[in-house]
Amino acid sequence: MGERVGILVISYGSRAAAVIDALNRSEDYKARFYVVDKQRNPFNVRHATKHVVIPDLDVGKICDFVEANKTEIDFGFCCPEKPIIAGVRDAVESKTGVAMICPTKRYAIEESKAAQRLLLEECCAEANPRFKLFPCASEYESVSEVKRAVWDFLDEIGDEVAVKPDKPAAGKGVGVWGDHFTSRERLFEHFMSIFDGGSDVIIEEKVEGEESSFQAFCDGKRLAVLPETRDYKRAFDADIGENTGGMGSYKDNKDWLPFMDKSDREEEERMVQKIFNQLRGNASNEGLRGIPFYVAFMHTGKGAKILEINSRPGDPEIQNVLPVLKSDFVDVCFRMIEGNLSRVECDAKATVVTYAVPMDYGGYRVKYSGNRRVDLSSAYALQEQYGDNLRIYPGSMELREDGHTYALGSRTVCTVGIGESIAEAREISLDGIRNIDGALWNRGDIGAEYHIERSVGRMRRGRG
Repeated sequence: MGERVGILVISYGSRAAAVIDALNRSEDYKARFYVVDKQRNPFNVRHATKHVVIPDLDVGKICDFVEANKTEIDFGFCCPEKPIIAGVRDAVESKTGVAMICPTKRYAIEESKAAQRLLLEECCAEANPRFKLFPCASEYESVSEVKRAVWDFLDEIGDEVAVKPDKPAAGKGVGVWGDHFTSRERLFEHFMSIFDGGSDVIIEEKVEGEESSFQAFCDGKRLAVLPETRDYKRAFDADIGENTGGMGSYKDNKDWLPFMDKSDREEEERMVQKIFNQLRGNASNEGLRGIPFYVAFMHTGKGAKILEINSRPGDPEIQNVLPVLKSDFVDVCFRMIEGNLSRVECDAKATVVTYAVPMDYGGYRVKYSGNRRVDLSSAYALQEQYGDNLRIYPGSMELREDGHTYALGSRTVCTVGIGESIAEAREISLDGIRNIDGALWNRGDIGAEYHIERSVGRMRRGRG
């Protein structure tokens, strides 16, 4: 049976289902889950010894739940960014003594994009695009004065820029020249929509290239790097439409992506290690425990740039990795807490994650007033055919008193296909999606061969 271990999981979306699934596969430990959830996620309810719904993931309420169950909980794992930024680890550890796997509030690096840029200037300036911060609390006397300051910066670096809120916006607050606006006036409208909302704004040069997601577990002393993944932020096929939380992602059967080579991977590791060294002071710093570096890289013909850094596991990217984790995940968690993590091993398999989402998500429909009931039974039945090569992780989905499950407002459910190649993994993932019964839609080109070939071609041309 294995040694019994109690694990707190703070959940939001399919990412938490993937975490629970990986912990549940331990051969050395028998996991019991104490889940804090935004809603009654059917996967989490099924696997939890105790399940509580805290819709706003308030840190005080989370602490109360942990305090009531602390004699049964060995450690906690926080998945979403909001509680991490709010200091959930600091609060839980100080009030209950339960060790948490996530960075402390001080190292919740995604709280401020401006702080990230300044950090990179100190330790890894080559990864920084040119940028300027526009603080909303500045003494601008009028909108025209703000506009003049923006115009002056554009005169300096050119119009092809990205406009971002300083605070986290789940990837949805970013405006990019050529995608969201093609004139300075439209750019400034986007700028003011953020500025008037009370957030500082960053304008930075638009970086052209191929994007990858870098993730690493950390025990405070060292990083254990995970395989590279590629996320699809845009709502629709061919990378058009608005930015979303991520419509899907893929990983190859090796540690880097098809458009990368080993030296690209080594460059990423070198950059992130420099950031890690800066934050830990070249010593040990357990405040960084967890996944302190989920980094969006843009690979260009002149090297890699960092678009942003997050302090939690990626969604959907962690769903690519956890199903093929060869290391015992419970053991990995204990090693992070104990400070003796060395490396994490994964099977040499490709994975593709595809999200099914509500009709009114991502601008697919302006409005949908129909039935939101979703039935996963046919998709689960496919697991008899595919076995462990198909995983189904409910996300923004709710189990109600009538015994049925319903889609909520965000990404409803993802399927993970696992195969010897990206193409094989993609077919399994899409087969799972096709067998979900409900008014949902999905991108059909996640991990598609033509999309990957386009990325390979662009990188080849960029390198000259």
